[in-house]
Amino acid sequence: MLLAAQLLGVLLYPAMEDSDVGRSLFSVFGILILGLVVLAVRSSPGLTGVGIVLGVPATILLLIQAVTVDDALLPYSSALEAILYLYAAYALIRYMLADHEITRDELFAVGATFTLVAWAFAYAFTVWQAIQPDSFTAAVHAGADRTWMELLFLSFTTLSSTGLSDVVPITPFARAMVMIEQLAGVAYIAMVVSRLVGLLVMSRAAPRR
Repeated sequence: MLLAAQLLGVLLYPAMEDSDVGRSLFSVFGILILGLVVLAVRSSPGLTGVGIVLGVPATILLLIQAVTVDDALLPYSSALEAILYLYAAYALIRYMLADHEITRDELFAVGATFTLVAWAFAYAFTVWQAIQPDSFTAAVHAGADRTWMELLFLSFTTLSSTGLSDVVPITPFARAMVMIEQLAGVAYIAMVVSRLVGLLVMSRAAPRR
């Protein structure tokens, strides 16, 4: 459900960015995603209390943004969401590594973990853009603040190492964040592929009863 909701968000976000009603719906949808993230942590070896401590204040901030249609609290909610998403990704990785059989849940966890990390860095980019404006530029409206969809696009293309983004970090710390995400993407893909291949080899080598 978490993976499906995040992929749905990728398709819905472009329609939510250009109006006050859309931004309110964006905040409401963010609350839904937060709830699913907390449930994912609860279903994994992670600590549910950590998810709740991070998720509750983030939800309150998103509710305020939905009611007031004011983005002043966006950096604060984004910071909490970035931490929560990274913790949830860590919990799902522990879940995948703890099992010795390839199950359907693990395959969905592979995709959900990837999207969680992509979302987390996009939120981190949002926070840094608020701290240091003009940290990111793009081919269109180069001097404007980058939208959520642009930062999410940058995060996905960086994490997947495709390098197709027209959004570019131009300040030293923004570039450092992108480099860390590049390293995380390469390490995650290598870890997941080697783990799944190893489990597949073990399952085929095991004697059948």
